[in-house]
Order: sequence, then C-alpha cells, then structure tokens
Amino acid sequence: MSTAVIVALFVGAAIIAGLAFYAGQLLYKLSAQKKLIAQKQAEQQQKLKQSRLKRNAKLADSIHLIARAMEQEQCEFSEGCLRIWVLMSQYGFEDERDLTQAYPGIYKMYEVVKEMPTHDARKKYSKKEIFKQDTARWRAEENFSDEIKADCEKIIVEFKAAPGSENVVFN
Repeated sequence: MSTAVIVALFVGAAIIAGLAFYAGQLLYKLSAQKKLIAQKQAEQQQKLKQSRLKRNAKLADSIHLIARAMEQEQCEFSEGCLRIWVLMSQYGFEDERDLTQAYPGIYKMYEVVKEMPTHDARKKYSKKEIFKQDTARWRAEENFSDEIKADCEKIIVEFKAAPGSENVVFN
C-alpha cells in the first residue's frame, strides 16, 4: 500500500473515532438531561399532590363545619346545601363518585336554590316575587329536612375537621 492510502486510512480512522467520541458525549448528556427532567417532573408531581392534599383538607374542614352547623340547626338548610354542594364539587375525591346518589337530600335542596338570587340580586325582584321564592325554599327545606340531616351525618363522618376546628361551638 502506498503511503497516501495509509495516511488517508489513518486520518479517516481518526475522524471516525472523533465523531464516535462526540456522539458518545451527546448521548451521555441526553441521558443526564432525561434523568434531570424525570426528577423535576417527580418533584412537580409531589408538589401538586401536596397542594391537592392541602386544598382537600381545607375543603373538608369547611364542608364538615357547615354540615355540623346544619345538623345543629345553626345554618339554614338552603344556604348550607348550596355551600356544601359547591365545595364538594371542588373536592378532589380519590375515586369517582356520584354525589347526587351519595347525598340526595343536599342535592335536591341545591337544585331548588341554585338559581335563586342572593344578596344584591334579590333587590331587583318585587317583594311578591321574593316571598314566592322564599316560600318555595322554605317548603323544600321542610320536605327534604330528614334527608338533609342524614346527609349531614354522613358528611361529618366522611369529611374530617382540621385539627382544632372540631371543637368549634356554634352560637
């Protein structure tokens, strides 16, 4: 073989070795980057989980307190059901559940009052219309009271109060 061919093979081998080394470095960096991304995703998932747990604890505490107030007749059923239903719809349950079946009394009362105006919106209606709405609300509270009380008992057991708030006394 001629010297030119040997030099060409040697240069070619050096170029191939250099490219292989560079490709190995890139693969190593890619692997490290994937590990870092996986670690960051795991940390984000953990933070998200902690955030959800914290949010659920606050929601559970509020739901529990409202249910206790309703059970002790310190809160009107219509207002309590409206508040509890909204809070429960935001609660992150571990398993899918049909709240309409789990708490039928609260759901029925919520369905009656969800479209009724509150606060300043009530001022737009005549006294006759407000009385008509109040009468419908009072009838519904009376008709569903036993179911609502039973639902409140279930809620008090299922949704735990935050430490310290279980001793709250309603006046």
